[in-house]
Amino acid sequence: MKHYSSVIVKQEQSILDAIKIMDQGAMGVALVTDDDQHLLGVVTDGDIRRGFLRGIGTEKSVENIMNSHPTTANADETRDAILTKMQRLSLHHMPLIDDNGCLTNLAFMDDLVKSKHHENLVVIMAGGLGERLKPLTNDCPKPLLKIDSKPMLQIILEGFINSGFSNFAFAINYRGKMIQEYFKDGSQWGVDIQYVEEKKRLGTAGPLSLLTEKPNLPLIVMNGDIMTNVNFQYLLDFHCQQKNFATVCVREYQQTVPYGVVKLNEHQLLALEEKPIQNYFVNAGIYVLEPNVLRLLENNQPIDMPQLLDRMLGSKLAISAFPIREYWTDIGRMEDYQQAHQDYQEHFA
Repeated sequence: MKHYSSVIVKQEQSILDAIKIMDQGAMGVALVTDDDQHLLGVVTDGDIRRGFLRGIGTEKSVENIMNSHPTTANADETRDAILTKMQRLSLHHMPLIDDNGCLTNLAFMDDLVKSKHHENLVVIMAGGLGERLKPLTNDCPKPLLKIDSKPMLQIILEGFINSGFSNFAFAINYRGKMIQEYFKDGSQWGVDIQYVEEKKRLGTAGPLSLLTEKPNLPLIVMNGDIMTNVNFQYLLDFHCQQKNFATVCVREYQQTVPYGVVKLNEHQLLALEEKPIQNYFVNAGIYVLEPNVLRLLENNQPIDMPQLLDRMLGSKLAISAFPIREYWTDIGRMEDYQQAHQDYQEHFA
């Protein structure tokens, strides 16, 4: 965290003083305190601009434009809790105060995000045939099909990198050598990529049995044809908080019945609802697994993730659900692939 002392001003100082302090401190904010370091307010570039629009000159005191009720965090809160609050409110900086309201530090979004690094393994299932995307996949594996200017697998990889992950395994089968040749060892992205090569098709969970080193931290498993901007750090934090054996990402799906639905009691009509909307949660193809879950797999034997989850439920192992509210699409059909091209600039560029 950057040191906050260089951007402290007193409420009786002029707005011009605050502007000079903000320029010198290069933090985009000034912190208004009294002589005992009690936080009285904050001043941002936006506060100054709004003051100008209201006709408040730079010779006026800071108290005329400061936000006297800024969002703060307690200095005892965890880094993750502070980051979550800042991301939820889209704040770039947040003052930290003690129980007496005295300023103790200034948290910055960039510092908090950069400082978070995860050793957890991320496994991407990238061995699918892409049958429904033929002829595009006749000579190219589906994960290398480009969305805008990048292969979809690269977009997935960079999404995890932005959330602080650097340890990856790609499960490959169909035209897997092309994937290896493109990504190599991952050093181009500053990460480590290993490859799990399926000699036969093992489904969406079977390749986990071929991991050369069994993980000792929760691992994230994701299908290689999913496009999403979900915050994977949030997902991992949620899983750890729930303390269950697995977490399944789910997506709300709405389906409209194209007819009037009739509710009956034998021959008596009780109600009629025209074209009702049914809401479901569907499997989003992203999972977090505790390492000991891998014991339920048979070495080099085909199994899909829903079957593995059924085995867990049969063994009374608790599973959490993490609803995805962010952008998400499964690129299984040609129309999905075409839609992803349209969505890219809005959600990923």
